[in-house]
Amino acid sequence: MAYRAEYIWIDGTEPTPLLRSKTKVLEDGDTPGIWGFDGSSTNQAPGKNSDCVIRPVFECPDPIRGGNDKLVLCEVLLTDMTPHPTNTRAACAAVGEKYADQEPIFGIEQEYTFLKEGRPLGWPSGGFPGPQGPYYCGVGADEIWGRDIVEAHTTACMEAGLHISGTNAEVMMGQWEFQIGPIGPPQVGDEMYIARWLLYRIAEDFDVAVTIDPKPMPGDWNGAGAHTNFSTKAMREGWDPIITACEALGTKAEEHITNYGAGVERRLTGLHETAPWTEYSYGVSDRGASVRIPWQVGQDQKGYIEDRRPNSNCDPYTVTRLIVETCCSALAE
Repeated sequence: MAYRAEYIWIDGTEPTPLLRSKTKVLEDGDTPGIWGFDGSSTNQAPGKNSDCVIRPVFECPDPIRGGNDKLVLCEVLLTDMTPHPTNTRAACAAVGEKYADQEPIFGIEQEYTFLKEGRPLGWPSGGFPGPQGPYYCGVGADEIWGRDIVEAHTTACMEAGLHISGTNAEVMMGQWEFQIGPIGPPQVGDEMYIARWLLYRIAEDFDVAVTIDPKPMPGDWNGAGAHTNFSTKAMREGWDPIITACEALGTKAEEHITNYGAGVERRLTGLHETAPWTEYSYGVSDRGASVRIPWQVGQDQKGYIEDRRPNSNCDPYTVTRLIVETCCSALAE
């Protein structure tokens, strides 16, 4: 019996790439192979030389269609089978392999905002909701909007076999978060992109849009980040490697911040639980620092760190590559 494979890839839209997908019908027993697409329609090729190649890198069951259908995440290649300039996965995979002996793992907290008619879900038309305070991890129809979508998305991620580890309502009304991990690179990026695609696709059925803009509402409202939790085997076993990693991130602060998602300066203002984007800091239990060392880690003298700088619209392949390169090279010295 034939089945459907939904090929998913990351396009070349700037400053924040979009997810694209199309369906291929395959005969039972056939494995999804390379395919092509019109790169001139995805900001990845000129019209006179428009063919691009997509190669499967991660597969999982399709929890929406069910049956034998699959979701197939792909990387984009040029027709000579080399990585396309927009393909950030290839570099992430190479760095992950280089430092595999240090056993780096990540947990990424993806914040996002539901939109209805251009406004965050639940916001009154022509006005504003009450001040932030009761919405974070809240309960009740006067505080929470979109839980039905969140539950459907969580179930779908679980049925797809993704390493989804939690969800919660966030500080601004209509804003939520899910977490993927802990797993290593590049798989954490693979699963994050599949989870994002599922979120967009499931929200379609509720006639609701999803944005990962890092500051969807200007003013005194929280932005949206992708706090990135990171550790190596040495960090999970001792305190000194944790400090080494934090110090190393400070030496590459500018490189990291410029690659942590478009519009980072709109979100990292020093307010709303952020550190200013122009400064680097770290501290135990400090959500106003660039990098937080959880209090339990300080107590146990081992564990992980949380880089709070990545935007909600960050490329998880780029973020995890930079963190592995910076921290693991320092830890190897």
